[in-house]
Amino acid sequence: MGQPTHTHKQPKDQDWWRSAVIYQVYVRSFADGDGDGTGDLAGVRAKLPYLAQLGVDALWFNPWYLSPLKDGGYDVADYRAIDPAFGTLAEAEKLISEAQQLGIRTIVDIVPNHVSDQHPWFRAALAAGPGSPERELFHFRPGRGEHGELPPNDWPSQFVGSTEPVWTRLPDGDWYLHLFTPEQPDLNWAHPAVRQEHEDILRFWFERGVAGVRIDSAALLAKDPRLPDWVEGRDPNPFVDRDELHDIYRAWRAVADEFGGVFVGEVWLPDAERFARYLRPDELHTAFNFSFLSCPWDADRLRTSIDTTLAEHAPVGAPATWVLCNHDVTRTVTRYGRTDTGFDFAAKAFGTPTDLVLGTRRARAAALLSLALPGAVYLYQGEELGLPEADVPRDRIEDPMYFRSGGTDPGRDGCRVPLPWITDAPYAGFGSQQEPWLPQPAGWAEYAADLQAADPRSMLALYREGIRLRPLIGDGPLGWLPAPEGVLAFTRASGVLCVVNLADAPADLPTHTELLLASGPLDDNGRLPRDTAAWLRT
Repeated sequence: MGQPTHTHKQPKDQDWWRSAVIYQVYVRSFADGDGDGTGDLAGVRAKLPYLAQLGVDALWFNPWYLSPLKDGGYDVADYRAIDPAFGTLAEAEKLISEAQQLGIRTIVDIVPNHVSDQHPWFRAALAAGPGSPERELFHFRPGRGEHGELPPNDWPSQFVGSTEPVWTRLPDGDWYLHLFTPEQPDLNWAHPAVRQEHEDILRFWFERGVAGVRIDSAALLAKDPRLPDWVEGRDPNPFVDRDELHDIYRAWRAVADEFGGVFVGEVWLPDAERFARYLRPDELHTAFNFSFLSCPWDADRLRTSIDTTLAEHAPVGAPATWVLCNHDVTRTVTRYGRTDTGFDFAAKAFGTPTDLVLGTRRARAAALLSLALPGAVYLYQGEELGLPEADVPRDRIEDPMYFRSGGTDPGRDGCRVPLPWITDAPYAGFGSQQEPWLPQPAGWAEYAADLQAADPRSMLALYREGIRLRPLIGDGPLGWLPAPEGVLAFTRASGVLCVVNLADAPADLPTHTELLLASGPLDDNGRLPRDTAAWLRT
């Protein structure tokens, strides 16, 4: 176990997270430092100057721990070890330290609902047999039916579209619960050892200098101890958003407060009041905003999503988070070029047509919209390059969502294809001398970072400039301005205006003294064309 390489306390500006731009790194696909086809920590360290030039405040890393990678690393075998495919714990400590020297903080991903079936606890539980104390750390139960041949209950899988059961039977007759894949057994959060272990894991990473923790599937940990059958609409749900969760997160918050650390929760909940409970001052600092991420490219729907989000956060004084895409979601450029511009896991299908020129124009406008809103912005790697969703050949797909849907859901690999860095290098400069773990599509090199860095009109140039100018917008409330149908216009306390035209016709700009930035050129009459955004100084 490596020793912490730097101080516990984070740098000054304790409220950095309230308005930060946070860049999501999916390590396996970011950059390959050792040429074996898999992205790694050496690759990230080599690209820190690029990230500093982009201007981001923090990096959020998807799980980089020891894992059999049955679900992209969300099946963790050891939280205190880095997976050898990515590097070593000492390298992670160097990366955290080197990023901090560039003014970039680090957020790690913790997956508290479940562990890998290769985790020492689960292996010990299998070996110990029915009724053993080792099995009390998980949800082991006898089956129903005359011979215990039926699962203990009928809960649905948390993989959308999957009809597979969430219980697996062992040769000794016991069944165990896994809301995700059978390789991801759910932990029993009613057990004090489970709670203690996770508080220790938090301390372990805070001691190594991380600034924050993203909490995966944050509303799923607590289960009704009776494990009753699932009834649509029954309240409370036996495994989602249970009241016991709040005690867990209060205990976590006490740990974070020792180190000046922050939390962002992955909380998918339709009820705004229930959602806001997680953001009370003694619980999580922030939570992901999925209504904005899945919102179609429609002025009224976007305005409603923005208003609802700000209203949800206002009572607890928490900042909103704005996300256009992540490692689970169809890339923005592709999604915005489709007839249906929203996002729904259940609607994913092969062969959905898209207009990438239209999608790119809208994604550029959406970048300026999200960067102008009050709160924090999360940017998924490759979004700043305008990458489209890649078509991964079926024989190369690795995502369990594809297999568990019987091959109808394309899965999430299309947004996880390795990044293009250098136009005329093998595999677009990802770093490999051999083909990367997921194949890059033809023409991927056209999106390379080096090409875009030299082009003032590129998506990368737009993101760099938007992030550079963002402090001018400042903190403070958002005020909507009167605008024609299909146009969003709002002002921020600093006097900076953001106008986004989602109508078919060009829109006149409000009176202003300076055009700070636009997502595309104005027309010959100085008007804002459709699917274009502008920041104005008044």
